[in-house]
Amino acid sequence: MSEIFIVDDNPPLDAALTMALNGAGFDVVNFVDGESFLRAARKRTPDCILIDTYLPGCPGLEMLKRLGAPHYPAPVLVVSSRHDIPTAVMAMRYGAQDFIEKPFDPATLVVRIRETIQAWRGAHSGDSPLAQIFPGHERLTAREREVLEQIARGASNKETGRDLGISSRTVEVHRARIMDKLAAKNAADLMRIVLRAGPVLGKLKASR
Repeated sequence: MSEIFIVDDNPPLDAALTMALNGAGFDVVNFVDGESFLRAARKRTPDCILIDTYLPGCPGLEMLKRLGAPHYPAPVLVVSSRHDIPTAVMAMRYGAQDFIEKPFDPATLVVRIRETIQAWRGAHSGDSPLAQIFPGHERLTAREREVLEQIARGASNKETGRDLGISSRTVEVHRARIMDKLAAKNAADLMRIVLRAGPVLGKLKASR
């Protein structure tokens, strides 16, 4: 059974989401403060972590830094009642795999959590072709490589979000970070970088 850590101090929301996740076969551990969560997360690794940006004593974004989210061996999702791009960008910068706006439907979030876990396991299986075939790949996170693969196939932000189980806004943030890391001046420049992986991407398409 997959284990999910939820860090949120909103009891009604926790109860609704926990019920939905339990019904989908997940085991849920709830935390209402950052310190108890960090102690637990350093002792054992869950399959996924869900963190609210606003918590007493230790805000969610600060917890991402203290957890070392970019290198943590499980995906971390951030939920927030703030719907602004700067907050989403900051969450991605500190290692969040996705940024989810409140309010959300618990059943829909369960689907996104399941898709995130599946995508994470696939990206860390050693089978991602883009990780091996173009200069600068070492600067990209596993999620950014997944987004880059979708871009190479010509997928829109909406299509990419649907395939990866993340929001279109999150895709936009990842895309901007990819361009910055690869020093791509515009979309055409980014595609020139991606096209270096053409033969391998062709094999990838043929295998699906």
